[in-house]
Amino acid sequence: MTEWLFQQDAYLERCAARVLEASPDGVVLDRTVFYPLGGGQPGDTGVLEANDGRRWTVVDARKGDGGRILHRLADGSALPGPADEVEAIVDWPRRHLHMRMHTGLHLLGSVLRFGVTGGQVAADRSRLDFDTQDEIDAARVNEALQVLVEADRPVSCRWITDEELDAQPELVRTLSVQPPRGAGRIRLLEIAGVDLQPCGGTHVRSTGEVGRLVVTKVENKGRHNKRVYVAFT
Repeated sequence: MTEWLFQQDAYLERCAARVLEASPDGVVLDRTVFYPLGGGQPGDTGVLEANDGRRWTVVDARKGDGGRILHRLADGSALPGPADEVEAIVDWPRRHLHMRMHTGLHLLGSVLRFGVTGGQVAADRSRLDFDTQDEIDAARVNEALQVLVEADRPVSCRWITDEELDAQPELVRTLSVQPPRGAGRIRLLEIAGVDLQPCGGTHVRSTGEVGRLVVTKVENKGRHNKRVYVAFT
């Protein structure tokens, strides 16, 4: 099993690690700062570096079985050997954009209090899909988002049990995907006084770090579905 360091500290850019497995499917490390694809957030990219100068480009990170994270290497890369010691270095500018965006989407969801039917995080533009027939006033949403950013509310994560989540079903606003149960605990993202819901993604420490985020487009994706795109300005 891989130790997911990004769940403890999303600001870690690198870590020392040992290779547990290496195959064409990816390299498994005993610990990593690489976030794997999930929850609408892309997998991290970056590099693995060995002390002897060998270097591997990581083009994606995915979840494997049993808590493993697969670091997918560029095509044609020679694989590291089992037990090789490496430094795992994430592409920090890209990751930080994902962190800002993901937190920003939680702010968007706190402004538009509808069920969420889908979403996608990207560095340049992101989206959330809402279960609603209501018209969405982009100017009003932009004003509300800016107020939340300027309030600079603290953002933190904590864990609850499956049973505690079952006793608070209102925490789950995603209609298409339910939080994974069975591991004994579920991670919550809390934006103080604004939002509290299950989320396994990486986030910034405060809403002020999100920056100016605006609605760029609203699409009708069915009678009961509005797709809202946001981007940084």
